[in-house]
Amino acid sequence: MQISSKASARASSNVYAALAARFPADRSACCVEALGAAGAGSLFYSWDDIERASARLANLLTRLKLPDGARIAVQVEKSPEALLLYLATLRAGYVFLPLNTAYQAAEIDYFVGDAEPSVVVCAPAALPWVEPIARRHGVPHLFTLGDDRSGTLLQAAAGQSDRFKTRAMAAGDLACIIYTSGTTGRSKGAMLSHGNLLSNALTLHQYWRWRSGDVLLHALPIFHVHGLFVAIHGALLSGSKMIWLPRFDAKQVLQRLPEASVFMGVPTMYVRLLDEAGFDAQACRNMRLFVSGSAPLLPDTFKQFEARTGRRILERYGMSETVMLTSNPYDGNRVAGTVGLPLPGVQVRVMGDDGTPCGVDQIGAIQVRGPNVFSGYWRMPEKTREEFTADGFFRTGDVGKWDANGYLSIVGRSKDLIISGGYNVYPKEIESYLDELDGVFESAVIGVPHRDFGEAVTAVVVPAPGSRLDEAALIASMKGRIASFKVPKRIHVVDELPRNQMGKVQKNLLRERFAG
Repeated sequence: MQISSKASARASSNVYAALAARFPADRSACCVEALGAAGAGSLFYSWDDIERASARLANLLTRLKLPDGARIAVQVEKSPEALLLYLATLRAGYVFLPLNTAYQAAEIDYFVGDAEPSVVVCAPAALPWVEPIARRHGVPHLFTLGDDRSGTLLQAAAGQSDRFKTRAMAAGDLACIIYTSGTTGRSKGAMLSHGNLLSNALTLHQYWRWRSGDVLLHALPIFHVHGLFVAIHGALLSGSKMIWLPRFDAKQVLQRLPEASVFMGVPTMYVRLLDEAGFDAQACRNMRLFVSGSAPLLPDTFKQFEARTGRRILERYGMSETVMLTSNPYDGNRVAGTVGLPLPGVQVRVMGDDGTPCGVDQIGAIQVRGPNVFSGYWRMPEKTREEFTADGFFRTGDVGKWDANGYLSIVGRSKDLIISGGYNVYPKEIESYLDELDGVFESAVIGVPHRDFGEAVTAVVVPAPGSRLDEAALIASMKGRIASFKVPKRIHVVDELPRNQMGKVQKNLLRERFAG
């Protein structure tokens, strides 16, 4: 089964130029209201401030006489100035390289060595250990940028002109490199062009009905596709104000929700909001759109959210290599446990092991083709060739299935596939059954080495508040629900599942912990 639709937009110029063309006529209005930590005051940045401050930074980068295609590697805490640096990099025609703030010295050493950036920008506190790395790899320019507007970058840009002619770029010109998480093997740099980013931004602008007067409550990090591209591009394209939180804080979000109309988060954020007694329909009275992504949203969370607020979370599906590729509809049914329909202009197919398209409810490999799909991995031509089919579809590495209405469900990652006794076991399927059991809050299913079966199906579960779970009882319940080869051989009860900063369960850590 293959689903596609006509492209809604095509990009042929600099992303920043397209965004700036949609800025509101009143440039003195607030573009970003940046909140400090709980109880701290706000800073206000007008649309004119965004234009002028990004111009100064773009002029600084240009004055450095960097080569065409120069990479600007950035590992700093979230701040409006970090956003300005991203926009300035686009304006000047260079390549933005955001790095997760959790990365440590060994990881940064790899990224700097692999990407060979011309500029590295780090937090002031990180300078003592970043500087030797930059020096060892011959980085010509090193700056610092703090989330309190401190650092050498802003000092160097202060004397630059606040006027800059945005550089014209072709759709295929490289705009960003996003490194994959690297939970297995070597991290890969996904190369995203101006055309990739702009086509997806314009499609989502229309598909999610962005409108003048929207206010985005932004609580995501900005080193990732979700917070940097999906959220920010949407707000800037619609001339919408952003209320900018330095990090997610459920109480802060609850306090500011009445002023917002759009919120984007990972499932963990929605779980934390549901833990707040004051989170209800009244708190969400002005909200028109809640978006969830970056990790699977539990159907139970979806149902609880609707019961509490009267609103349905819109779950979508994307990745570093493709930005967004499917979404539950804005108008129409949003189905719990699915990631919706292919976006306009994006072709998505689910392929069986025999190389033929899967039918309804048949599990297979998810592949995608469209203007949003990256050109390949940085300096990995062989890996790039492996990941694309002969007819140009990108192999996502995810496993999924269509329902009768054309909605896509993600069953799991192909690398998470468990082969037990010669049978294929898909973790997401087992997790969905476990999560329905009384007393289970959430679960993760992994395969661990087993002498007889090759791999043994193993579950790790978190109890619901106030519940006590018994391993034998859980296994007995599962035996009456699914085939015996799918039933976990062991079920471990833990207080919480390990997650990365985007809310994804780190199954590699679970496999290491329970391998014995």
